[in-house]
Amino acid sequence: MVMTSRTTATAVNPVLRVPPASPVAAAAYFGASLAFHADVSDVASALAADGDPGFVVVDSRSTASWDQGHVPGAIHLPTALIPQQAAALLDPAVPVVTYCWGPGCNGATRAALTLAQLGYQVKEMLGGFEYWAREGFAFETWEGGERRAADPLTAPVDDADCGC
Repeated sequence: MVMTSRTTATAVNPVLRVPPASPVAAAAYFGASLAFHADVSDVASALAADGDPGFVVVDSRSTASWDQGHVPGAIHLPTALIPQQAAALLDPAVPVVTYCWGPGCNGATRAALTLAQLGYQVKEMLGGFEYWAREGFAFETWEGGERRAADPLTAPVDDADCGC
């Protein structure tokens, strides 16, 4: 068998060592992913628009974390308290978007799982509070409102839309 450079590259290429899924399987996977996840920019855009965004945002972190900074209008509901307090704070007919610190934390995932097990429609906000702040969106602290300049590695410098 004659090995071409393409055959050799594919054989040792770690990206293609496991071949991509079929287009049908990929469409099902990525469609499902969008049903489970929301982007920080999309959440911010929906919250900034006039009227009801159609969902409520839940910060699943500790009180100390909440005080340090949280999404304006979010409900503070630490994951451990969800079973006892969700019914008093959340309307089961309104979808919930959970978040925690950031991509290195799975607290929002645990919160979303607990809420789903209680019968709530739920999505997880990818990037969490870290990316909310890094993308330059306003946030609240125990001292009041705050906003940081957008990190050019996470948001466009001169445009409100990243084009995604």
